[in-house]
Amino acid sequence: MSHQSQFTFKTARSGASNRAMSVPRISVIVPTVNEAKNLPHVLPRIPGWIDEVILVDGNSNDGTIAVARELMPQIIVIEQPRLGKGAALAAGFAAANGDILITLDADGSADPEEMAGFVGALLAGADFVKGSRFLQGGDTRDMEWYRRLGNWGLLQLVRLRFGGRYSDLCYGYNAFWRDVLPHLRVESATGFEIETQMNIRALQAGLSIAELPSRERLRIHGVSNLRTFPDGWRVLKTIVRLGLNQPGATRPTVGNHPQQAR
Repeated sequence: MSHQSQFTFKTARSGASNRAMSVPRISVIVPTVNEAKNLPHVLPRIPGWIDEVILVDGNSNDGTIAVARELMPQIIVIEQPRLGKGAALAAGFAAANGDILITLDADGSADPEEMAGFVGALLAGADFVKGSRFLQGGDTRDMEWYRRLGNWGLLQLVRLRFGGRYSDLCYGYNAFWRDVLPHLRVESATGFEIETQMNIRALQAGLSIAELPSRERLRIHGVSNLRTFPDGWRVLKTIVRLGLNQPGATRPTVGNHPQQAR
């Protein structure tokens, strides 16, 4: 691996242990449902310094698993026990061996080369790093106006109830240290609300959070499994549920990397 951390740091959350390692192991989790045509645009572009790639498949019938193994013979393939993106990510996290976990969509919309920035922010002190399509330097080509409006409205609810200064709420490109996984409680979110739940749980836990600009391109082949209004409703219900159970938490640090905002 080409990156190294030569320092020890403590995170913002109470009781956090020091992380002192020269080369953390890194796992990338890729959920798939019928993405055989897109994987050639995704898997070969994952950086060579990644230690393991875990593909979690949701009953694909287009040869997704065979294509993945042909492109990346060392890939770890898991067939998820329950349908839904949240269930897929939970299964991938449970199977991963890495100290750092990164989530990557399989449709070709996210740039795997951005992983270096995510890992760098974690090594610099963040617990949880999230991509943002709406920071300066970020962009999205895959969001209709009504989805932008919905994302903005849901984001305002999260800011009002949970604090923080997120600029994006429902984006699937995230990275975090494995030891914060218990704080995210991913098992309770089975669908596309998973990213919102992870973001809110990170705030509630008082984690040190960094946002990085990310460019989202159009899906290359096929049609997204995202259903705008039903899944938007699931996200709203998740915000309400977590808001009703809001604990007294340490005020989180949410920064727009590289300059931390306090």
